[in-house]
Amino acid sequence: MTRSYLKLSTLLLVKSNRSKDMASVNRDRLQKEGYSAPENRFLDVEHVVGEITRETTDHLQRYTIGKILVLAVLAGAFITFGALFSVLLSTGVKTVGLKLLMQGFGFSVGFFMVILSQAVLFTETNVVLPASYLKCTRSDVAIGALKFWVLAIVGNAAGAFAVGVLLNFTQAFPIEIINNFSSVIDKKMSYMSGGTLAHWFQIVISGVFGNWMVGMAAIFALMGRTIIGKYIPIFLLVTLFVAGNLQHSPANMGYFSLAIPLGIGPGWDSAILWNLIPAAIGNVIGGTLLVALPFYYALNAEKGDAAKI
Repeated sequence: MTRSYLKLSTLLLVKSNRSKDMASVNRDRLQKEGYSAPENRFLDVEHVVGEITRETTDHLQRYTIGKILVLAVLAGAFITFGALFSVLLSTGVKTVGLKLLMQGFGFSVGFFMVILSQAVLFTETNVVLPASYLKCTRSDVAIGALKFWVLAIVGNAAGAFAVGVLLNFTQAFPIEIINNFSSVIDKKMSYMSGGTLAHWFQIVISGVFGNWMVGMAAIFALMGRTIIGKYIPIFLLVTLFVAGNLQHSPANMGYFSLAIPLGIGPGWDSAILWNLIPAAIGNVIGGTLLVALPFYYALNAEKGDAAKI
């Protein structure tokens, strides 16, 4: 019995070694013929944090004011097209869940355009700039962050406003679409009906959660190495923040830029005071405190010296 067991074990070991040798030979042969083993289809989050700090530091040092402004205008335009698509797709849909899904899908297209083109979006900047802190001097961070934030918000607003005005100039929207625009704007401006400081701070908190979701979408998109791998997290998280009516300042710029020329909403003064400003404040807090700094501290804190190289 023992001898049989030993013979069986020896036979299995020999076969295992032969299989490994054959696998090695096949791998070498494929590599010589120009084939390679499939790579991982995503980056792990530690590499993503390092990639963010590297790219952001490069942008702070290399991008001129003109380049930042152009990229910010493009981002505002792309987001406005996403806002338009979300309204067009959800018009006529009666089921609430399906309507929110279509709104999220439509808007995710605009954010996907921003990610792939590397345009400068204010809420994405709230994530990537703080992550560069350990790689820059304090003056670099202060000057670079201020330049990026100011130019991003100005450029996003300019791009959104231009697209909104020109789209309204080029076409007349059917009444069904106008009514859908009105319902979206009513949700965005619902806080104004309360009219108190507490309601204003509710927008700030909503903006914190909104940029948390958008920031995570940017993180997960950077992890993906394929187009589909980048789009899936964007679709899921952007749909989540759209369906939850979480406030996102550039997105709301797009909606307001399309709706206000149609005579929808209370006007730009109320939109700025009761949505865009508090949402932007919340976006800065959410992107910085809930995305960039926690990941950098948890995953890169012990590599601070290495990150500066």
